[in-house]
Amino acid sequence: MRFGISLPNFGAHIDADSLRGWATTAERLGYHLLTVSDHIALTSDAHRRSPVPFYDSFTTLAWLAGQTSSIELGTAVAIAPQRHPLQLARITASLDQLSGGRLVLGVGVGWARQAFEALGVPYDRRGALTDEYLRALKVLWTDAIATFHGDTVHFDRVHTAPRPARAPHPPVWVGGNSRAAVRRAARYGDAWHPMWPQGPELPAALRTLTEDASAAGRPTPAFCPSIPLALTERPLPDQYRRLGQGSLEQLHADLLLLDELGARYVTLNTELGDQRLRRPAEQDWELFELLARTVIDTDGETVR
Repeated sequence: MRFGISLPNFGAHIDADSLRGWATTAERLGYHLLTVSDHIALTSDAHRRSPVPFYDSFTTLAWLAGQTSSIELGTAVAIAPQRHPLQLARITASLDQLSGGRLVLGVGVGWARQAFEALGVPYDRRGALTDEYLRALKVLWTDAIATFHGDTVHFDRVHTAPRPARAPHPPVWVGGNSRAAVRRAARYGDAWHPMWPQGPELPAALRTLTEDASAAGRPTPAFCPSIPLALTERPLPDQYRRLGQGSLEQLHADLLLLDELGARYVTLNTELGDQRLRRPAEQDWELFELLARTVIDTDGETVR
C-alpha cells in the first residue's frame, strides 16, 4: 500500500513558500503522492469550504513538478464537466510529459451548483457530461490525430502531441462515494477514489465495483481512498468516527483494514473544515513525520 498527502492549496495561510514546503516535506519523508483540490469558479457555496486564495490545481501541480523529482502529483478531484475535454487533455498530457510521468488525474462531477451556473454548465447533466468527457479524453490521450463524436462533444482530426509520458495515459481515479461514482469508476476509471469513507460500507461497495467492472468487460479498478487525519489522545467510539479519526492505535487499525481490503493508495487529509482554524503547516509536517516513523512504512509500501 502506498501513501499520499492532501495538500491544502487554498486558505489564508497558503502561499508559494508553504506549497513548496508541503511538497518537499512529503517527498523527503518518502510519501508517494501529493494531491490538490480543484475549483474554477469560487462561488459562495464553494468558498465556504475552500476560501481564497485558491491556487489553481493544474498550475500548482505544474509548479510543484519543478520543485520535486519523484513524488506523484494528483488532483483530488478535478471537476471534469467544467472543462472541455480538448482543454483537459492538453493540460494533463503536457503536465504528465513535463513531470516525467508523475500525474494522477482524479476526477469528479462536482457539487457546487452556483459554480456550474457561473460557468454555464448544466448542473443536472454533470454526470452524463463526465462520462462522455472521460471517453473523449482517452481518445485524445492515445490517438496522435483524434476524432470523437458524442452527444455533446464533437471534433475531427485534432493533433494531440505531446502525448502523456505514461502509457497508455495517466491513471484516472474516479472520486465520489455514491452508487453512480462506483459505476463510473468501474466503467471508466483505473481506480475508485472514495472520500472519507465509512469502514462498514466498504466491503459491499467494493463488491459492487467488481460486479460493475465485470459487467463492463473491464478489470476491477484499484481501491484508492482518501481519509481524514484527525488524531486524538484518547480513542473515539467507533460509532462516532470515520476511518482516520481517533487515536494513533485506531489509525493503525484503520490502515490495516484498508490494506486487507486491497487499498493500493491511501491519501491522508488534515483539512479541519473551517480554514480559519487551520493550524500552522509545520505542525502537520511533524505529524506526517511521526506517521512515517511509527505507523506506516513508506519505503516498504506496507502498513506495519
